[in-house]
Amino acid sequence: MSLERPVPAGEAGAGVSGAGHNGVVQNARKNDAGGRLGAPYHAAAGRLSAGRGVAAMASVDVVDSGQQRTQNDLFAWWDQNARDLPWRFGRATPWGVLVSEVMSQQTQMSRVVPYWLAWMAVWPDAASLAHADTAEVITAWGRLGYPRRALRLQECARVVAQRYGNELPHAYEELLALPGIGDYTASAVMSFAFGGRIAVIDTNIRRVLSRVFLGIESHGGASTKPERELAERVLPRDVRASKTWNQSVMELGAIVCTAKNPLCEQCPLAGSCAFLAAGRPGLGERRTRPRQRFQGTNRQVRGLVLNALRNLGAEEPPQNTEDKDAGEPGKTTGKTSVTTLSRDQVEALWNDHVQLDLCIASLDEDGLIEILPDRSLRLPQRFNGAASQ
Repeated sequence: MSLERPVPAGEAGAGVSGAGHNGVVQNARKNDAGGRLGAPYHAAAGRLSAGRGVAAMASVDVVDSGQQRTQNDLFAWWDQNARDLPWRFGRATPWGVLVSEVMSQQTQMSRVVPYWLAWMAVWPDAASLAHADTAEVITAWGRLGYPRRALRLQECARVVAQRYGNELPHAYEELLALPGIGDYTASAVMSFAFGGRIAVIDTNIRRVLSRVFLGIESHGGASTKPERELAERVLPRDVRASKTWNQSVMELGAIVCTAKNPLCEQCPLAGSCAFLAAGRPGLGERRTRPRQRFQGTNRQVRGLVLNALRNLGAEEPPQNTEDKDAGEPGKTTGKTSVTTLSRDQVEALWNDHVQLDLCIASLDEDGLIEILPDRSLRLPQRFNGAASQ
């Protein structure tokens, strides 16, 4: 399964000399637009002190007067309402931004923040993650779900550390070639971390643009050619404004212009929204992320096995819980006297042993566990590059 599941994103970028030990840039200049694209740790355009500052900056770069008003209203709203996420406003390195993007895929932002903070405190850059014990990486991923992302992120870290001298490449094509990185993540890093002018297209952005400019509902799935063309057409030509546009449109879609219950009465674009003017036709049709059954699925069984392995060495024995992925942010079991789960312990996790064995085989194939000759299980003892996207 691909890692590429666009969700609300963050930003970063300040001088590398200001980077602290935990990957968070210290004393970031929030108003610094940065130097030329491609300079190491390109300083990003952060939140300005007032909405009219960003709006005035964008006023020379509009398609028409209607879009000028849209940009002004949206940027003013962003200045006052943007969530203060730890990787935003110049406080994280480009690597920290990429980590936030990977963690945010198919995961609620409220769950990501504590894990990102703990993760960056332990592995602040690509090199530190590349040399980390894989069992600890899987354990630290905890409740974020889809743990293959953790292995792909470690594989990505190895490439960045070895091929690019521990700095993310500054070209879209090179970012796209990294393990586990798709179009959305590469575009997001280019815009939010390096300040480049590029259309970032995720579920939230597609929904907002489709509603505001076309007056129709976005039906999810893969982005269409008209949606991509629209994103390019309305993207401000000014580099700094384009970044603010990407961030603010995405944020609006995440907290106001939501899929099923948009808060139109709170939306800064209500006065210019074609979708609202048309009576919100087809609202919520074909939700972009349909609710999926969890009870009894292979996802549940895989989570139970990984949960049991993460908890090895704990005072309490592993419990048969329905929690998708257990564990606290940043907590790793470390090396304890107990490192394997016996076959009897494994079979106690799930009554359907046929399904259990299928899930164990898939975890082994994904590189998330190791099966020993006596059929006991353990987390990988070192990075083996076996994770699949």
